[in-house]
Amino acid sequence: MNVTESSSAGPNRGWTVRLAPVVFTLTIFLSASLLFFVQPLFAKIVLPHIGGAAGVWTTAMLFFQTVLIAGYVYAHLSSRYLRVMGQIALHLLLWAAALIFLPLSIPEGWRYDGNASTSMQTLGLFAVGVGLPFAVLSASAPLIQSWYAKSGGPNADDPYFLYGASNLGSLIALLSFPLVAEPLLGVTIISGSWAIGFVVLGACLLASGWFARGRSTPLPTAKSQTDQSARPTAKQLTTKRIAGWLLMAFIPSSLMLGVTTQISTDIGSVPLVWAIPLSLYLLTFVIAFSHRTWINRSILSALFAAALPVLAFTLMGHGSTSITIPRIGLMLLCFFIVAIKSHRDLYDARPDRRYLTIFYVIMSVGGALGGLFNSIIAPNLFADIQETKITVVLAALLLLRTGQRVDMRQTAIGLLAGVAISAAFVAPYLVADGGIAQKGLTVLLPIVLLGALWMLREAGVAAFVALTTLLLSSALNQRDNMVLQDRSFFGVHQVFEEDGLRKYYNGTTLHGAQSLADASKPPRPLSYYHPNGPMAQILTSGVGRQATDIGVVGLGVGSLACYRQPGQKWQFYEIDRMVDQIARNTELFNFLSACTPDAPTHLGDARIVLQHQNDVKYDILVIDAYSSDAVPIHLTTLEALDIYKDRLKPSGILVFHISNRYFNIEVPLARSAPRLGLDARMQGYRPSAAVWEDGDTPSRVVIMSEDSAKLDTLKGAADGRSKWVPLTDDGGRVWTDEYANIFEILR
Repeated sequence: MNVTESSSAGPNRGWTVRLAPVVFTLTIFLSASLLFFVQPLFAKIVLPHIGGAAGVWTTAMLFFQTVLIAGYVYAHLSSRYLRVMGQIALHLLLWAAALIFLPLSIPEGWRYDGNASTSMQTLGLFAVGVGLPFAVLSASAPLIQSWYAKSGGPNADDPYFLYGASNLGSLIALLSFPLVAEPLLGVTIISGSWAIGFVVLGACLLASGWFARGRSTPLPTAKSQTDQSARPTAKQLTTKRIAGWLLMAFIPSSLMLGVTTQISTDIGSVPLVWAIPLSLYLLTFVIAFSHRTWINRSILSALFAAALPVLAFTLMGHGSTSITIPRIGLMLLCFFIVAIKSHRDLYDARPDRRYLTIFYVIMSVGGALGGLFNSIIAPNLFADIQETKITVVLAALLLLRTGQRVDMRQTAIGLLAGVAISAAFVAPYLVADGGIAQKGLTVLLPIVLLGALWMLREAGVAAFVALTTLLLSSALNQRDNMVLQDRSFFGVHQVFEEDGLRKYYNGTTLHGAQSLADASKPPRPLSYYHPNGPMAQILTSGVGRQATDIGVVGLGVGSLACYRQPGQKWQFYEIDRMVDQIARNTELFNFLSACTPDAPTHLGDARIVLQHQNDVKYDILVIDAYSSDAVPIHLTTLEALDIYKDRLKPSGILVFHISNRYFNIEVPLARSAPRLGLDARMQGYRPSAAVWEDGDTPSRVVIMSEDSAKLDTLKGAADGRSKWVPLTDDGGRVWTDEYANIFEILR
């Protein structure tokens, strides 16, 4: 019987057949858009309360992935044990309960505890702030696909195409947050708009439920019948197959988080940095979970075989301590290729529609395991960021053909190739620094690396062993002069000795140094804090010597402490307990022990701590809280500056250390200063070639005060001229907790 002839036969015939896919696509599109829009939105709301660390987003992703499992399990159980009308009623009831959490906000009275686990506090904050709404959205995608399978619509026997629409909605929403919503709107307006969308979703769910209320047999297509015969049956849902699903879901999830961590360590933990890798991740779902073959399988396999060694090369750093734009581009491109390959293999291994919900449960578990590995297990297991390298090795398992046995000959070839490539990686550093030979080897290295593994691409075992050997050698290749290497929620910490100095790196940026000759006496501040630099100019000036109370936000190794004058009271603020432990370890540095042994360190986000210290007033308050080159936006907004100003005595001075490779942080500071009645000056310091001293480095510092006359006394030049130039407002929009646009300050 022709479908169009029986429009009166039930809800699944006639015009409803044609309308059903439209309604379901719109519903799943809206649900997915809300799901992925709320992730950067709530993370942005949380940042001022936790701190601008890369770990905030990694932990947030663990929360989202874990709740996604709960949503998928709920969808699986409800679709298995409840009739369609029961599923619809229950889901709408949970949707109504989630309305209580709107608009999204931090629970009143919540405060970060510097002595407790930051990861657990972050997870708890997300749970009470956005847990139920996110769970409802998480369950919607598999439920909507399950309902469509019962709607009788076209391709209802193979509803996986809706997953592509779901991820397209996710992709658009995720990119629209940092590129459209954040630069144009405030958090309150964005959150309110999201709440409206969540309300509209209820009507869409009801409409989808109406189409699914019948239980007629879906209309198969020739293509879907062909695909159906090739998919696993109930007897084929073996432990081995499930393990394969887990691995193929784990690899892109873990790799996405690893790449995000690599980038955000330097660039900053902001929605734009989060969104790019996650958007690529979602795009791979759109491409892979589609009936259309977007890319030829043999071409994809070749690109995958090339991407793995290139990704390994970028992760090894190749002598670069800081991230660069070309390196970021290579990492993202290779991650994208690996993710497409993993997700396409996952799509090809999908079961028929009877096992759709359990397939999504297992897939979500694999993704969550990636989040668990990157945010909880790896930081506690490794003192450096090694998780991405491990994931690349796991991805290399996809080079192995199904049922392929371990070939000892291929294993030996792979081992020799891995050792040879590792030696090629070290070779440039065995010749004179900066010489022609070194530069030549540096250029040839990527070609050697890529070419060697490309030749092994058809020999899966050999390629896998070679790549594993290469990455293992890089993980074990630690500096000979390393004194300490450890890791906390807020980043990687390294202390090593070089050129007669003991240096401390937080992330990829130098955060303090001490001469080894000063080990038994009060040390001399170096690097940004060198006596020739602007920070020293302030603290050793008449203004600095007359100050009685000085606060320093951002401890480092405590270099500034040795500018303390007799009778002064100093206090430090530091969010990372490990930084305080390093600074106070006299076997590493003795700035604090020699110069301010009685100065306390207040642990926690400085802005929150200062906000609650109503009885504290400073003559000088130094803001030096940039971890690596990341910009903690919540410490740079108008509201933050207002708190700092309130903690100053009359005529007190605010000092901002803003040295940065990527951002002009003075721009938002210049906009906020006049709104608060503050005069602002800046000095961009570069050591003089004529009087250059070891340990003297360039730096940029901004000073602010209500008392312009006091700023006039700060000169900085030997001839009495001032090196401090007025900081001029460019007329742009003031950064607030509601609005900040990081594009504006890119160098």
